Amino acid sequence: MIGLISSVAGPLLKGLFDIVDQAVEDKDQAAQIKSVLQQKVLDGQMKEIEAAANIIVAEAQGESWLQRNWRPLLMCLFGVIVANNYVLVPIFGTAAAEIPDDMWDLLKIGIGGYVVGRSVEKGVRVWKGPA
Repeated sequence: MIGLISSVAGPLLKGLFDIVDQAVEDKDQAAQIKSVLQQKVLDGQMKEIEAAANIIVAEAQGESWLQRNWRPLLMCLFGVIVANNYVLVPIFGTAAAEIPDDMWDLLKIGIGGYVVGRSVEKGVRVWKGPA
């Protein structure tokens, strides 16, 4: 998730920085504007990461078995597909499953979100102390 957000934010910041360089002649003022822009983008990213982590924590604490486990089950399924394509296919010469680019993106988001969510959940548990 963080990588996906960074892949969007990087080109956005570069484009904004190029516009600032063209529009602002004073280099010190341009550097100050760039610093403010970068901070605004990073603040927005952190809000998105926190929101995603809150969703995952809520899912992990849900009442339904399916609500708590759909994301780990999906990640296990992706693991089986990757193991098939990169372990079993080379060994046995069987047909590989086609993995579209969107699935790789979903896998990165899912793993990133799961890691962030679990980290936040454990951090909250430590912060609250023993029950």
